Amino acid sequence: MKFENLGLCKEVLSSINDIGYTKPTEIQKKAIPNILMGRDILGCAQTGTGKTGSFIMPLIEILNCGNSKSRMPRSLILAPTRELAMQVSEEFNSINKYLKLQMALLIGGVSFTEQDNKLSKGVDVLIATPGRLLDHIERGKVLMRDVKFLVIDEADRMLDMGFIPDIIKINKLLPKIRQTLFFSATLSHEIRNIGKDLLINPKEITIDNYSSTPENINSIFIKTNNKNKMNDLKILLNIETVKSAVIFCNKKTDIDKVNNYLQKNNFKTVCLHGNLDQNLRIKSLERFKSKSANILIASDVAARGIDIDGLSHVFNFDIPNNPEDYVHRIGRTGRAGNKGKAYTIFDKNDEKNILLIEKLIKKKVNKIPIDNFVSSYRLSDKKLTKFKNTKSKINHKNKIKLDLLPVENYLNFKESGKIPSFLNTK
Repeated sequence: MKFENLGLCKEVLSSINDIGYTKPTEIQKKAIPNILMGRDILGCAQTGTGKTGSFIMPLIEILNCGNSKSRMPRSLILAPTRELAMQVSEEFNSINKYLKLQMALLIGGVSFTEQDNKLSKGVDVLIATPGRLLDHIERGKVLMRDVKFLVIDEADRMLDMGFIPDIIKINKLLPKIRQTLFFSATLSHEIRNIGKDLLINPKEITIDNYSSTPENINSIFIKTNNKNKMNDLKILLNIETVKSAVIFCNKKTDIDKVNNYLQKNNFKTVCLHGNLDQNLRIKSLERFKSKSANILIASDVAARGIDIDGLSHVFNFDIPNNPEDYVHRIGRTGRAGNKGKAYTIFDKNDEKNILLIEKLIKKKVNKIPIDNFVSSYRLSDKKLTKFKNTKSKINHKNKIKLDLLPVENYLNFKESGKIPSFLNTK
């Protein structure tokens, strides 16, 4: 199936072509025709499946006819975090390239005056986090009675962050006759109950549920103890050829600790969590996306919805409390047919959470102690070939065992590019 078969106008198709999308993803194939027919949607899809495009493309198609009024948006997209809202706005701007629809982004960390000026001119699409939108509503700066189209993105994360009461409050201000799209990475019983209050006879679409992990991701659980976690993370980063990586931590305080520790050890890192002000969050993302830093240290909430191309590695400094977050985390690498690697650091106290992950993905995880992993880690084919091509004659009794290199000697070898003295033979 091609985008031309989905019923989108030529302007939207031209934008899609400029972006480089060649064919629709599974959720786009299933969602776009139903949205264009006016159906409510209950969608289950992970980040990276083309979910944002699946509602932005038909939304622009539908809104292409009609005019906006001052302070009365024609559609509303709610996102749980500032970063996700910004990403949705970027997708909108890309697909709206050849049309003249107006959009406003209401997120924290940006001045109310700038947002008010945008609203006063009239917008077709309003993208917002729940808290900032309610601030504007309570100040009388935006009216919701003309909204014909509501999108709730990452509903399960909304639930985790305590935004559901805000969404219910916003829903009461919206017209009852409207089209609603409700997307979540999981469809728990609680999420379905929330959806019942917002949707009318929805079309349910489920893509890439959490029953398994992608085969192109090599996922390894590294056993250590909590006292050595930081140092063992450094060892993994030194051993691996990391083009770009995300390190996930469960606590904001740990994000800062890991960031400071790695920077002291000459790694190019940035961090992302809820305590950073908006300008710092934007700068962190810009540095990471521009490759001036190749390691992003973040929490699940801060990183939710951020789509990063070409991510080579994911490191779980902590095992997530929710097993579904494990699949969501490692699924950020190994995209678009590429290979990816995911390392999860754990100790004996994490066994319960590992069992929950194994129950979810329906298979045993690959667990190995850090010392065994380092000892068995072989040189890459390129380095091994170069080593074999040297004209050194090795006595059979003193044959070097490449899989038994001490950690510190291997790391020195990797950093210096020189063969350590203990490897030299006569």
